[in-house]
Amino acid sequence: MAGYADDLALAHLLADTADSISMGRFRALDLRVESKPDLTPVSDADTAVEQAIRATLARARPRDGVLGEEFGHTEAAAGPGSRRWVIDPIDGTKNFVRGVPIWGTLIALLEGEVPVAGLVSAPALGRRWWAARGHGAFAGKHQHAATRIGVSGVGRLSDASFCFASLDGWASVGRLEAIVDLSLSAWRSRAYGDFYGYMLLAEGALDIMVEPELSLWDVAALIPIVTEAGGTITDQTGRPPGDKTAAIATNGLLHETILTALTSPKR
Repeated sequence: MAGYADDLALAHLLADTADSISMGRFRALDLRVESKPDLTPVSDADTAVEQAIRATLARARPRDGVLGEEFGHTEAAAGPGSRRWVIDPIDGTKNFVRGVPIWGTLIALLEGEVPVAGLVSAPALGRRWWAARGHGAFAGKHQHAATRIGVSGVGRLSDASFCFASLDGWASVGRLEAIVDLSLSAWRSRAYGDFYGYMLLAEGALDIMVEPELSLWDVAALIPIVTEAGGTITDQTGRPPGDKTAAIATNGLLHETILTALTSPKR
């Protein structure tokens, strides 16, 4: 994986550190949870994981910037550059604090504004997913126990497995009726939420995953994995998803159908 082999190896090392911290705090009786200004929860595991990742990146990649959910943007020690790491220390904090095992650490590398490598580690599920631009997407317990993954070939909505994050999120942007219509039109619908729906899409286990709004740290690591698995991920306008945009991911065959359904005028 010339060009990004060292970066992916580092991402796995960062994930190893993150996993050891987060699993040590998962279901801990003394877990500390606070509310951020946006009223979303943050645990002591979130902050500890991000601090540990930042410390390693400062040593290993002093020329790269870092953007993390808990501590914001930090310029590279060597000065502004074109590369930055984007970190979500625990995606699915609400699951984490309730003892639900569907949560993970998201690590992405951006060149300019383009995510070129991404890794998702879900230690409570015993699984990771990763990809680098032009080199395919993989999943397994670790880098040396990997299987190449790819999206499904389902081409009709009536045969598709449809996944969404939450109904209240879509209601808040005025598209609840469209989500309900899609759910009723699909072969099967489920709300797995957070990173997990996108990874199941990349593996071909489901065919559509939609969310109304994500921050950059929520989506950056997902983009290389979905696209290298053969899928398509955009915002509702068909552009690459970014900070505070929707994330519409499909196996590619169903993408125009879903975009049309989500952007058609309300009845």
